[in-house]
Amino acid sequence: MKRLISAGLAAGLAVMAVLTGCSSTPEKIRIGEVTRSLFYAPQYVAIEKGFFKEEGLDVELSTIPGGDKVMSALLSDGIEVALVGSETSIYIAQQGAADPVVNFAQLTQTDGTFLVARNKPDHFSFDQLKGSVFLGQRKGGMPQMVGEYVLKQHNINPHSDLTLIQNIEFKNIAAAFASGTGEYVQLFEPEASRFEQEGIGHVVASFGKESGTVPYTVFMAKQSYMDKHAATIQKFTNAIYKGQQWVATHTPKETAEVIAKYFDSIPPDILESSVKRYLEQGSYATDPILDEEEWNRLQDIMDEAGELKQRADYAKLVNTTFAKAAKEGK
Repeated sequence: MKRLISAGLAAGLAVMAVLTGCSSTPEKIRIGEVTRSLFYAPQYVAIEKGFFKEEGLDVELSTIPGGDKVMSALLSDGIEVALVGSETSIYIAQQGAADPVVNFAQLTQTDGTFLVARNKPDHFSFDQLKGSVFLGQRKGGMPQMVGEYVLKQHNINPHSDLTLIQNIEFKNIAAAFASGTGEYVQLFEPEASRFEQEGIGHVVASFGKESGTVPYTVFMAKQSYMDKHAATIQKFTNAIYKGQQWVATHTPKETAEVIAKYFDSIPPDILESSVKRYLEQGSYATDPILDEEEWNRLQDIMDEAGELKQRADYAKLVNTTFAKAAKEGK
């Protein structure tokens, strides 16, 4: 009889454990991305393939246009994690923030823009930009700083050798070029591929290839949040690493199919060609580790653009602990 009672009790406890596990609520974490972009494909894959759920996280993703607005949301606790250019963490540090914003997981490792010409040249060289009207990006943002850095590498002064337009909002740049503004424009995918398909413009160079690896888009959080929620940050980083590895080991078509719901206005063939272009030039980081060499190159680019008051300490604004643990499977 005692054996029967013990067996029954054990079975009952096992059922209770299963029920308890099933009823456990995933931890909610809010991400604010600076824009909706194919450039962020591994993030969308991590959501759609259930990698966050596997880590016990319930992700709420919102798009907050503008790096300054993303930082405002982060600093005011409107979100826990920001996905934005790592230069924003340096800007916050330059303002003397008591609670620094720390980069903990890199998503993209090159610039994601392409130089699109209105007229297709037989042979392209950067010298052809001299004297032209160039539709650039927002002053102080990574796309514009990288664009200027690349032009200077080709002995072009973006402020005297051409007419640089920077007063058009990011979301309206593609439309402005399509309506006839500028002879050259700096565009992300899928706009670059779509313009080629529609005959509006032609990709003649990649700013990502020209500038080399940089911590272009990074997940970051306030130091105070990371101190209190280290386990959550680790789970988050684990999920991102799984997304990065999935994209790296699957075809552009497979990735395009997974993320299609985030870009319902983009034709499947454009989605696929855009992902392929980013994969081929190594734009998607294959792990979340932000190394010091990339960090220093970022600051070189900021310095060239006149946006860096002083060099930012890698050890203070970058934490690779979570990224390295994710890669090592710890």
